[in-house]
Amino acid sequence: MTREVRAFAVTVLTLATLGVAAGLVWSGLSPRAPYQVTEQGPVLADLSTQALIAADGWFAVITGGLGLLCGGVAWFAARRWMLPVLLGLCAGGVAGALLTLWVGSTFTIGAVMVEAAAAPGVKIVPGALKLTASGVLVSWPLLAVGLFGLLEGMHGYRESPLRHPYGDIP
Repeated sequence: MTREVRAFAVTVLTLATLGVAAGLVWSGLSPRAPYQVTEQGPVLADLSTQALIAADGWFAVITGGLGLLCGGVAWFAARRWMLPVLLGLCAGGVAGALLTLWVGSTFTIGAVMVEAAAAPGVKIVPGALKLTASGVLVSWPLLAVGLFGLLEGMHGYRESPLRHPYGDIP
């Protein structure tokens, strides 16, 4: 029982650590939307900006790629403790995605430039990095668990007696 708990904990902690690094990468790659400073607070300066959608896309690419990488590595590395590692992929993927969101929106890495047409005397500032499509948060755990299941299904079929239903073993 303790080995299963250890396999689960190591998987979750590994994915959470990768989430911190992914957040820094997301912060460095994603563009910031331009905001205009007013008396009421910051207001989106350019309503036709694609920076908000690009930030969601970069988040999905980074976390989805890590999900595929983690799912493949976990399947090859965890031949003995499949269920704890699979559950760790799910929980660690959620934790990693949430940490990626928190680190990426908290820390600013890289050059932050915004472009917007503004009237003279209007102050334009880069906005905070955030997700507008919260559905991309599930890309890491979904792809990690999906690839793990796909690899296990293919391996299980190859070893299955159902592959040779009439007993003809080559």
